[in-house]
Amino acid sequence: MRIDAVLQSHRGWVIAVSAVLPPVVCAVLALFTDAVANTTAALVLVLFVVAAAATGIRPAGVLAALTAAAGFDYFLTAPLHTFTISDPADIETAVLLLLVGGAVGEIALWGRRQQAFASREQGYLDGVIGTAATVAAGRSSADALVDRVCAQITSVLRIDTCRFDPATRYGLPALSDEGLLVRDGRTVDIARRGLPTDTAVALPARAGGEIRGHFLLIASTRVVRPSRNQLRVAVTLANQAGAALAGSTRADARAHPGTRTG
Repeated sequence: MRIDAVLQSHRGWVIAVSAVLPPVVCAVLALFTDAVANTTAALVLVLFVVAAAATGIRPAGVLAALTAAAGFDYFLTAPLHTFTISDPADIETAVLLLLVGGAVGEIALWGRRQQAFASREQGYLDGVIGTAATVAAGRSSADALVDRVCAQITSVLRIDTCRFDPATRYGLPALSDEGLLVRDGRTVDIARRGLPTDTAVALPARAGGEIRGHFLLIASTRVVRPSRNQLRVAVTLANQAGAALAGSTRADARAHPGTRTG
């Protein structure tokens, strides 16, 4: 992930290098036309296109494919140093270079997206497991755990902020245990409309069938469309906090047997 951050921070340079490097490679290969067949040169250029696409920056991969085909035409096909190709076989190679380079670049980008998705899913799982372990071990106070869960929910859903309120009744839109958003008695299509920006969303923290409070989710600065998996992770985290709050209530009741608890 650190390499990705570096590449994105130098996005302009990455695109420029990706566009310039294939023609430079073609110019170098042109010095060895007697020893390197055009088909071999095309395979070498595909490698550079894949490398450009592997940066995760789509314009870099697209430009690399275009300039690779142009460089191949200009430096390696007769008549040389023109954008005219006389040999039909070279025309086929140039077209295939462009098509294969573009296709392979898209596949490389798809692979990176899948890797990023898997990394996010693993992060969600690690957060749930870590919180569950904390609840089971009782290493943190209920307030500290609630703060931790708030931070994790904010990260998972990519919302602006989250805070906990011990109130058990709200007239706000609420997330169900299935990760569905219910507003005014109707289910909202989050994938299409996103989380509300005009009001907070109440996420109940349940334990033993009882609501121990609500996490108030705020996404007022931009529309966010968390996936169903992300919403389910948020519900799981909230319920783990609810279990911790229930345990804290029972502990207080044992410590102060004359005090009524809710």
